[in-house]
Amino acid sequence: MTTIRLKFRPSTVTGHPGTIYYQLYHKQMTKRINTRIRIFPHQWDPETGHILSGTPENRVLEEVRRKIYRDMRMLENIASGMEASGKEFSLNELAERFKSVHSDVHTRSYVEEDIASLTCNMKLGTANNRRKALSSFLSFLGHKDIPLTEWSGSLFSEYAAWLSRRKVAPNTVSFYMRTLRSVYNKAVREGLVEQSHPFRNVYTGIDKTRKRAVSENIVLRMMQLDLSRSRPLELTRDLFVFSYCTRGMAFVDIAMLRHMDIRGDCILYARKKTGQIMRVRIEPCTKSILDKYSRLHPGSPYVFPLIKSEDNKDIYRQYQTALGYYNRKLKRLGRMLGLDTPLTSYTARHTWATSARDHNTPIAVISSGMGHTSERTTQIYLAGISDSIIDRFNHHILDPLNRAVKNM
Repeated sequence: MTTIRLKFRPSTVTGHPGTIYYQLYHKQMTKRINTRIRIFPHQWDPETGHILSGTPENRVLEEVRRKIYRDMRMLENIASGMEASGKEFSLNELAERFKSVHSDVHTRSYVEEDIASLTCNMKLGTANNRRKALSSFLSFLGHKDIPLTEWSGSLFSEYAAWLSRRKVAPNTVSFYMRTLRSVYNKAVREGLVEQSHPFRNVYTGIDKTRKRAVSENIVLRMMQLDLSRSRPLELTRDLFVFSYCTRGMAFVDIAMLRHMDIRGDCILYARKKTGQIMRVRIEPCTKSILDKYSRLHPGSPYVFPLIKSEDNKDIYRQYQTALGYYNRKLKRLGRMLGLDTPLTSYTARHTWATSARDHNTPIAVISSGMGHTSERTTQIYLAGISDSIIDRFNHHILDPLNRAVKNM
């Protein structure tokens, strides 16, 4: 008789999600079937061998539980059928049959399960990118779902032409293609489809866009604005300056920043986009903002009053609402400062990078300071750079703001 059990393998990296896998037992032999399902240790009950149902992420994890249930039933049915035949079989044969049934995975279900997993693991930006790309691609397909095995070069050439006819900007076309390529490559790594390079002949580059950075003087002027009569504008200004002071911390990481991430004289957090651990020394201009909001909202686990829930789906909705509101208020701040180019949530990040470059900061230090882990070439240069070097450059960049804080 074949036995199938659900197992969880924790990550070797503290704070990272582990992997769900299926353990097969048959005639004193064992075999592991890995899955792409990743959960955190606090979401797993080692005593019962199941995902906990009482976690704050319950609604997100429900889809994960349904996926596991379908897989376990499928494995049990395959094993029962092979045993009923009366023929000898190995666990490798059982696993191969399970894989062959799984190989006809369809686009919508695969991407939606991936989105659920990303949301569960708080990769909210990546989940949203997947959602946007899936919506566009399904519109092109006339909302007809197709197997991943039908993804081909000709299909995506047609998709690119379809987007072009609708006057979709080249960078948006590239965004959809790069997002779907990432999904496809993940399916390849999981053995669900053979690599056929369907994106080889479509555009996946990035065109130059209009300048997003502003000068250091603009940040200083923004910091000195008297916004005490408008709490929303004051918060928006403080978030922008905080991002600049923390080496261009992304808005999603600011929104999710917790008091527990403040460790003495530094902020220690994991980037939501990449999972990379970032350590940022707290400068006086940073501390003034942290102190201000710790006094205003002492009971909240979050540093800034943007997220109020512990449920991942609610967190995502609140984050999206906060991001839209932040960008609208930034445009108003830009008009108050007489800027020709609208401010966005990316401007502070670009501004810090530009300021660092203007202060003759080495490109490798800038890249490391911003947590750029996706550029392979950059990573080669970043290996030996310590946080203390990055902190020293950041201290120099923020000197005008630090002096302003002391004089306020």
